[in-house]
Amino acid sequence: MFELIFNREIYQEVVIEQIPQAKNFVWIATSDIKNLHIHKNKRMVPFLKVLSELLESGVSVRLIHAKEPGTNFREDFDRYPALAANLERLLCPRVHFKSVIIDGHFAYNGSANLTGAGMGAKSDKRRNFENGFVTDEIKIVEQLMDQFDRVWMGSYCNDCGRAELCPDREDMVNEENG
Repeated sequence: MFELIFNREIYQEVVIEQIPQAKNFVWIATSDIKNLHIHKNKRMVPFLKVLSELLESGVSVRLIHAKEPGTNFREDFDRYPALAANLERLLCPRVHFKSVIIDGHFAYNGSANLTGAGMGAKSDKRRNFENGFVTDEIKIVEQLMDQFDRVWMGSYCNDCGRAELCPDREDMVNEENG
């Protein structure tokens, strides 16, 4: 399957349908991250609650983002102890790709940041115009995983030119060289 999706379809197919079904891992890369709320059991709940529940059930969650989130995100983050204890997070100011990879068998790649307006969770008049694709074609999923993993492992750190903006760089370069 390889399907081009738009706007609210991103929210429905990726955030609502796929991420909560993860069994082993979820990898998320985004430039911007905000306090996204989603529909769950006829209520709006923080997306961080979904991630926390996944972590509590043993699913590994990795998040790469380019800048620190705002106050509302941090307040919701603090409400879920499993996030602080188990969420693997990397701040990389060069990341601009947006991907969600689930269990190595499903991927989204596109323009949408992990925000309500980006993922299509907001009303028609408040959401961004976004597009991307979802796929379960293993070759494509593996290529997206490779890009994510190269950033995660610090492969670009020595030559990125933004070391002054990267709080995680020193640890990553030391791991790479150690």
